[in-house]
Amino acid sequence: MIEHPEFGLEPWCLTEVGLHLGLLAQTESVFALSNGHIGLRGNLDEGDPHGLPGTYLGSFYEQRPLPSAESAYGVAESSQTVVNVTNGKLIRLLVDDEPFDVRYGRLAAHRRTLDMRGGTLEREAEWESPGRRTVRVRTTRLVSLVQRAIAAVSYEVQAVSHEVRLVIQSELVANEELPVAHGDPRQAAILGHCLQSERYRTEDHRALLIHRTKNSGLRVAAMMEHEVLEAPDDIEVRTEVWPDAARSSVILTLAPGQKLRFVKYLAYGWSAERSLPALEDQVAGAIYAATHTGFDGLLGDQRSYLDDFWDRADVEVDGDDEVQQAVRFAMFHVLQAGARAETRAIAAKGLTGPGYDGHAFWDSETFVLPVLTYTAPEAAADALRWRHATLALAQDRAAQLGLQGASFPWRTIAGEECSGYWPASTAAFHINADIADATLRYLDATGDEAFADEVAVALLVATARLWCSLGHFDDGRGFRIDGVTGPDEYSAVADNNIYTNLMAQRNLLGAAAIAEAHQARSAELGVGKDEVAAWRRAGAAMAFPYDEALGVHPQADGFIRHQRWDFESTGKDEYPLLLHFPYFDLYRKQVVKQADVVLAIHLRGDAFSAEDKARDFAYYEALTVRDSSLSACTQAVVAAEVGHLDLAYDYLGEAALMDIQDLEHNTRDGLHIASLAGTWIALVAGLGGMRDHGERLSFAPRLPDGITRLRFRLLWRGARLAVEVRPREATYSLAGSGGVGPGGVEVGHFGERFTLGAGESVTLPLPPAPSAPAGGDGGVSQPPGRAPRRRGPERAGGGGGVDRESPGDARVDEWGEESFPASDPPGT
Repeated sequence: MIEHPEFGLEPWCLTEVGLHLGLLAQTESVFALSNGHIGLRGNLDEGDPHGLPGTYLGSFYEQRPLPSAESAYGVAESSQTVVNVTNGKLIRLLVDDEPFDVRYGRLAAHRRTLDMRGGTLEREAEWESPGRRTVRVRTTRLVSLVQRAIAAVSYEVQAVSHEVRLVIQSELVANEELPVAHGDPRQAAILGHCLQSERYRTEDHRALLIHRTKNSGLRVAAMMEHEVLEAPDDIEVRTEVWPDAARSSVILTLAPGQKLRFVKYLAYGWSAERSLPALEDQVAGAIYAATHTGFDGLLGDQRSYLDDFWDRADVEVDGDDEVQQAVRFAMFHVLQAGARAETRAIAAKGLTGPGYDGHAFWDSETFVLPVLTYTAPEAAADALRWRHATLALAQDRAAQLGLQGASFPWRTIAGEECSGYWPASTAAFHINADIADATLRYLDATGDEAFADEVAVALLVATARLWCSLGHFDDGRGFRIDGVTGPDEYSAVADNNIYTNLMAQRNLLGAAAIAEAHQARSAELGVGKDEVAAWRRAGAAMAFPYDEALGVHPQADGFIRHQRWDFESTGKDEYPLLLHFPYFDLYRKQVVKQADVVLAIHLRGDAFSAEDKARDFAYYEALTVRDSSLSACTQAVVAAEVGHLDLAYDYLGEAALMDIQDLEHNTRDGLHIASLAGTWIALVAGLGGMRDHGERLSFAPRLPDGITRLRFRLLWRGARLAVEVRPREATYSLAGSGGVGPGGVEVGHFGERFTLGAGESVTLPLPPAPSAPAGGDGGVSQPPGRAPRRRGPERAGGGGGVDRESPGDARVDEWGEESFPASDPPGT
């Protein structure tokens, strides 16, 4: 594990003191700014040195072929890869002809701060040039959450002890050189110079570059404008432009103590259809609006936007400063990933890096959208509108596979399947039910009837039709779904994966209910009473395997008859298993990459008894190696529910610190947005015990030793609900009257239902935690070397006596196949 040695523990900021060149790529991801439309990695303003330069636009991609040694019907032949677009962050500085480069001269001081309340990245540096001239540089960077197309940088340089001659070069650069990949299969494909110049011009020191991708035919425009706020009288400005670059140079002399301060405004836009003049006018208009607002105005709007967000979404953790900082860091980046995406995909890395080629996966709906649904519902709705916009492509894919309804892609940017490895893509049909689940959750949490009619009915109908054509009735013994891959990608093409079946059941019954509630819209889609009845029959008869001898639910038919993986003979350096063993061996053994049955227990807890949950959790805990960042938060949720609070706390720490401490050793390629969302899930659904089955919101909170108070806020049907948990009691309150109907808001507390009115609060005691299963140690242990790192000092007797060992070595990420170039199967 690589821990950053200089991140201080502050509740609202992440601050790096000093500069660690070996960790530049990691901190560039950590300090990334985004709004879902624009993403700027946290590169140094001067560009060099860097780990991985990156400027991204939501869903802007290049098409590339997926070569295969053997062609096969229905396998993707091309893929989409996120593009590093025109870099507008660059502001180079020359001090008496010597470039400001932290690798030369003497860096006397350096500090970078990500401000989660202000929504900015601030930098302060004091540098002495090789010629012994000292300057102080202060910058503030933002990507506006209010003006979607705008990013801006306030740049200030001050002479310290001598008069200095300065040249500042503010640039736009397209097709910049990227580092060569060094064999890490999680990195993105390298595309080379894929942007072709279409227009470049300058006017009044404003510069414009417009490019078009060679294969996907997408057009991107970038414009920069400058506003000088403080400068001596002898300042000179020159602007030049070329097909792939534009540069505004500021030349001046500063006396000791004198400053230059200016603001650089950036506007970005892209389109697959709009004309070149229209796109130029679009970014010009955005620049005009930004300069009219001014940098201070942009800062104020950013703070107001975030103040409102934190008022409805903040999570307070007393007793663990590390988790407190981490959950706000997580929430800030989850918001950035989707705030202004506006019918574009939320990628696995957001817009913080090119990992996994910028693709979106099922984790958007299963991990990210639940958080946004309860904190920024408009962003969740937009993400589902993106799925709806790609529905025709999903229907075409289903038809290609000989199925009805819609088959959504396993990995994609624009809606087409981009995976060349079918066992982990085509066979992972659960993504369709995951989309349906996110849709139903959004409807339950918001009551958005317009969304239901415009988006939800079509999504639920199309996905329900898929299950009826994919599954079949087994001689009256149940409705089974065969030959699918569940969340655990160490098992593939299995029959009756419990997670898939239970989520398909929710999909079928939810589709039936919405079709009956929106009959006119359903009729437009050709839905009749017979089809609705068929959905209900399939849902009611869904196969739900159970092993009477062991008293557990098999992950899929036959799973528990497989040979158990030989964990004792597996070395710590042989994890992740997929990099050291063939998938043939993994597929036929009892070993779990990431939570599967346990995820079903979380999302479909209404289908399990309390006793089943405890037994299933213990059984699969001993098999789960967490070769995925998606697993820890889910294990935290169920561990808390069945009484292993200390273990839940440990898993919470793993999810929360995934990127701040670079636990997977690949934060350099972008943040793990789903794991960040999992921090909220582990706290709110785990320790807070929140469940949202159907239209009923309920809580069963409990705290582990080490956390003395947990307070979180969320939105439910427009009302702002706050839950405060202490060791012996919980308080539920509604802030204000917004969204609160005349009947108030009904809430559950350990099975007890009560109603809150506007401005009311209710305090209730916490019942005793459930007893651990018989056996002294609670019956729970992890595979050797795969236990999570403990939180705080050893706690004797807590959490049911859970057996925890030292943490294992690095693990790769989620999705199995997705951890590799899309053209190759995992392990290649």
